[in-house]
Amino acid sequence: MSHSATTARSAATTVFAAVALLAALATSSLATAAGAVEGAVEQQPVNTTAIVMFMIFVVSTLGISYWSSKQTRSSSDFYTAGGNISGVQNGTAIAGDFMSAASFLGISGLMFAYGFDGLIFAIGAMAGWPMLLFLLAKRIRNMGSYTFTDVVSLRLQRDKIRVVGIGGTITVVVMYLIAQMVGAGKLIQLLFGLPYETAVITVGVLVIAYVTFGGMLATTWVQIIKAVLLLSGATIIAFLVLLEAGFSFDAVLAGAVANHPRGEAILNPGVLYNDPIQVATVLVSMAFGILGLPHILMRLFTVANIKEAKQSVFVASTLIGYFYLALIIIGFGTIYLLYQQPELFVDGKIIGGGNMVAIHLANAVGGDLLMGFMSAVAFATILAVVAGLTVSGAAAISHDLYAGIICKGEPDAATELRITRITTVAIGIIAIALGILFQKENVAFLAAMPMVVAASVNFPVLFMALFWAGTTTRGAIWGAVIGLIASVVLIVIGPQVWVSVLGNEQALFPYNYPALFTMPIAFAVTYLVSKADRSERAAIDRQNYHDLLIRSEYGTDQALEVAKH
Repeated sequence: MSHSATTARSAATTVFAAVALLAALATSSLATAAGAVEGAVEQQPVNTTAIVMFMIFVVSTLGISYWSSKQTRSSSDFYTAGGNISGVQNGTAIAGDFMSAASFLGISGLMFAYGFDGLIFAIGAMAGWPMLLFLLAKRIRNMGSYTFTDVVSLRLQRDKIRVVGIGGTITVVVMYLIAQMVGAGKLIQLLFGLPYETAVITVGVLVIAYVTFGGMLATTWVQIIKAVLLLSGATIIAFLVLLEAGFSFDAVLAGAVANHPRGEAILNPGVLYNDPIQVATVLVSMAFGILGLPHILMRLFTVANIKEAKQSVFVASTLIGYFYLALIIIGFGTIYLLYQQPELFVDGKIIGGGNMVAIHLANAVGGDLLMGFMSAVAFATILAVVAGLTVSGAAAISHDLYAGIICKGEPDAATELRITRITTVAIGIIAIALGILFQKENVAFLAAMPMVVAASVNFPVLFMALFWAGTTTRGAIWGAVIGLIASVVLIVIGPQVWVSVLGNEQALFPYNYPALFTMPIAFAVTYLVSKADRSERAAIDRQNYHDLLIRSEYGTDQALEVAKH
């Protein structure tokens, strides 16, 4: 074995060990976290309407998976549906991937409790999409094949940087999966009246079926259907709320102010967060976290060209923007209508906690039928998000690790596809096990972790590789590792863990979402280490930027034509 190969494998071992240790620290520190869903999580009566509607969704999407399995014959088909998804379809799927149950149920719950401040998370999320469209979409699509790791490995030392990319991807995917599976179990207890373990196992088994057989094509259509259903349901609820108010949003706001214990304060910022730095940390974590989420970036490769990729992001931005506008009406609608129904409250708290207010609102304006429909859609949203995460996790192992590192970019196609499917099943089983193991943890905190890590590890490496000629492999690795360490340490000593979980009186670090601090640290370390790097490899890394600049702007075929002239 050559010295360079030995060094690469040593670096791989070191980075994987660091990632595993930090991920373990991040999750193990939460062992005593309080309830996963705000308020008492008690299993509700079985909702027959919701279960029937969800079974219709399941049967339909399993049929799509069967059809997709006939189209999935290669790794390219599995990872990116062969690049044959249209921009509109892909944009709808991206919206479906992003519009999770946490968005619909969580943000409406925050608005019910805090009014305007509940929109902070939505504002942060929306801020990321224009940056993805104008800053990253073109270069990522032109330089990558299947994953964002492909993009940075074109520029930097392949084996070492792939290890970093795999570590960042798996860390984000595992943390996100835990949050989604725990959320699934708790919410289905409330929405369907089913036991927690039943919900978690159902989600895991269905996702394994979707992804193993249908790959990205089946996942795409699951996400499209889910997006259409969620947008339709949100539109119906918002319309019916406005109908109750004589189609006057002013009347909705006036009723909300009259009903809410905090009165007019809910129309202004400062109820939930009165510290502007706290608000900034949330906004930065959400906005830049999106730019480092592997399952979102991976969708840019499912279309044929950069035009379709840009259209994808534009369509996704439009649909998500519309969804959040509907959520504003729904959020204030919950205050306007639900406070008028005292039977929904026990000891001053709404039944099921804040995450149930959108479902209670659906029942208030549309009866059992609309409530059952939205309950089924909430479950479908979890399936779609978990499916997207599973595809990106499987690609990290089979494509980035097996094909890219072990086989040096020349894998056996049949073996790679087989490993992909085996990995999918393994990820599904792990997701079920983790969902059951961590069922008592705080979902809000778990959902924040992957956003902070994505913003502090994946995004800085990707951005610096794409936009700064001086970036070197050594700088990128150090930046990613320090970004990960800083993220985990600051979260652990922040209020959510240090006080809520570990029982200390005061946090050592005052903010729950530290990307405002950890992301600049990662960028600074990458810059300083790269500037100080005088190795032979550093010279190659810097030259690669100029060699790949044309390709990043114009794409492979166009780049060749430009180079000839």
